Amino acid sequence: MAFDDPLSRRRFLGGVAASAASGWVRAGGGAAASAPGPKATDELTRLSAVEAVALISRGEISAVEYARALLEQCEAGASLNAFITLRPEQVLAAASECDRRRQAGERLGPLHGLPIPVKDSVNTRDLPTTAGTPALRHFQPREDAPLVGALRKAGAIVLGKTNLHELSYGYTSNNHAYGAIHNPYDPSRVPGGSSGGTGAAIAARMAPLGVAEDTEGSIRVPAALCGIAGFRPTTGRYPTHGCVPISPLFDQVGPHARSVADLLLFDGAVTGSPTSAPAPVSLSKVRLGVIRPFWFSGLDSEVEEVTTAALDKLRRAGAELVEGDLPQLPHFIELITDPVQNHDVMPSLTRYLAEYHTGISFEELLAQASPDVQRMIRPAITPGTHDFVPDAQYEEIVRVHLPGLRTMYQEYFARSGVAAIVFPATILPAPRIGEEDMEVEVRGRRMPLDEAMARNIAPGSTAGLPGLVLPAGLTPSGLPVALEFDGPAGSDRSVLALGLAVEAVLGKLPPPRALSRVSLQPKAARTEAERP
Repeated sequence: MAFDDPLSRRRFLGGVAASAASGWVRAGGGAAASAPGPKATDELTRLSAVEAVALISRGEISAVEYARALLEQCEAGASLNAFITLRPEQVLAAASECDRRRQAGERLGPLHGLPIPVKDSVNTRDLPTTAGTPALRHFQPREDAPLVGALRKAGAIVLGKTNLHELSYGYTSNNHAYGAIHNPYDPSRVPGGSSGGTGAAIAARMAPLGVAEDTEGSIRVPAALCGIAGFRPTTGRYPTHGCVPISPLFDQVGPHARSVADLLLFDGAVTGSPTSAPAPVSLSKVRLGVIRPFWFSGLDSEVEEVTTAALDKLRRAGAELVEGDLPQLPHFIELITDPVQNHDVMPSLTRYLAEYHTGISFEELLAQASPDVQRMIRPAITPGTHDFVPDAQYEEIVRVHLPGLRTMYQEYFARSGVAAIVFPATILPAPRIGEEDMEVEVRGRRMPLDEAMARNIAPGSTAGLPGLVLPAGLTPSGLPVALEFDGPAGSDRSVLALGLAVEAVLGKLPPPRALSRVSLQPKAARTEAERP
């Protein structure tokens, strides 16, 4: 975690406590003794977003008190390296203003006083947006991304900017410029990517709700590996302008949380939909699609065991598992998923860099990027290579193949009557940090780690479907395993309502063990002063 001012742990905690105390007096307009009694940090950090907002809005806790507890948890988990930028004084000042507004009787938004970590690829007017890459280390956007603006309008506070896989180009969040992010359930392992910082922060109780971003799994993979809930909405449901892009056809921001109710709160705050939970869904009336030939083949044995047990729970709760097949799916994914991103990454980034006045060209951005990211992007932009996609090929993808994939899904949902397709989100649980450059072996088959992370989640984001990830259980070694539920395009609220029922059956995972204060930073990580 990076602080703009290199405070020691003692100075950090002391400064937070002092600022919080003075902030509460300012907010209350009187003596601190008139404020609600303080709650233990661990009690406050266990709150869901729905619970925290309700308590703050009623004045049962102050926004400053709650922000202080989250900041203390951020410091306790600093070794996870979940944040690139965190400014405690700025957070506490915003929280104090929230308390002032409540005391003044002003109208409060649905996220009033809630600190929300934001992936550092989403523009913020008061914090840098680095995209986790050296060339943008000092880039300060002039205005918020529309999504951040909507969250602030709803009363939220930006807690800080979370670390990520550099330029969102990877599934591990082993960022070679800003240091690897660590999984709270086992710090020797990755949290998933690219939104690994947000995923780790939510799992480690640094906040109950956070902003992630997904092109081909970057919301859902970290949610799966960190044992939390993640939601990628139908493409276009939330605004993506002001976010460092890969492809306008696939990019989509979305939330990480520890409960489906908090995902619904986020969805309502951004879209204007109801923020309260809809009427409960009875699983006895729900049909769930199971496509074993694609999503269940070649699973790691522990993932398969946890998945099977979770599906049995859903079946016993009354859900009907409808077996089926989509034989065209692998062909469509091969034609569309990687080629679209390979074609779009250079023009998309070029437009972003110019539109937001970064002062950096695409060539300069890539020249300063870490070698692992350069190895992935350069072949995609170099004519004559296997990964380069000419405009004519791209036009055929957009005109023929992508509509064909969407039609295939529409027809499947119509004829099967399923509310969602269910499958394990990833083939493997979280691998160890540093394994991303190696092949992994699953059931005797060797494959690149990216394939093991991406195979199951790629179809939904390619087709633009809403995808909900929920924890299904833990492996014997204590690593999270998750299920994903992909519904028809536009069925976002129905998928989230289904998630409430599924969550009630599967339950939530126990929290990660107490966070160590011993630094776990790998040698590749650098201090704020040493970073490029």
